[in-house]
Amino acid sequence: MVSEGFNPTLRNPLYFIRKGLYNKINLYSNRLTGKMLDFGCGAKPYKSLFTNVSDYVGVDYDSTGHSHSNEEIEFFYDGHTLPFQDQEFDSMFTSEVFEHIFNLPEILSELNRVLKPGGKLLLTCPFVWEEHEVPVDYARYTHFALEDLLQKNGFKIVVKDKSGNTTQAIHQLFINYLAYEWLHKVPFFSRFNIFKKIIRQLVVPCLNALYLLFEPLWPKSEKLYLNNIILSEKL
Repeated sequence: MVSEGFNPTLRNPLYFIRKGLYNKINLYSNRLTGKMLDFGCGAKPYKSLFTNVSDYVGVDYDSTGHSHSNEEIEFFYDGHTLPFQDQEFDSMFTSEVFEHIFNLPEILSELNRVLKPGGKLLLTCPFVWEEHEVPVDYARYTHFALEDLLQKNGFKIVVKDKSGNTTQAIHQLFINYLAYEWLHKVPFFSRFNIFKKIIRQLVVPCLNALYLLFEPLWPKSEKLYLNNIILSEKL
């Protein structure tokens, strides 16, 4: 079962970005089968969604921007070479990791090496989001950049998808600012926990619910969006 932090309710300030990711990963997770590598696995928050996988293996990099205490990681790698044999995995999953890799073409080549021909790679990474896990946060990618990088490293695109749209991204950024920045920087509110509880337990869910109510009235645009979701296949 996916925890509330990654399959959130409207009370969560990260509702739209996390719910969008959950829905898209759930949509494509059944396309991955056999022995699967979760690259940059962390706590493996989406593990329960991969019901067609026979063996779930996690690998991560011990960086300064993220603590790995209490996480289920079978292997660590050195940032360059994965500790696996050629063509060891039937499928791969990586979520919100590529923005933290400075040498992404090199790592894509490694992912290709340990994946069997015809194996699927499901990836997500942000397009619009704040700096996080600093200082190990290097890039934001468009669909076009990801497609080019994947094709140059032995993959073909099966599905290109997005989570969020222009108004949703703007709303999510505002809620994130309200809950994690403004609330802590305005002296009057930051001194009293009661105001923090009111904002997070009442104001945030009300604003999220109001957005959902009025979202159909806004003209749709996906030029600005929250996350890339791409399913590719090793050639």
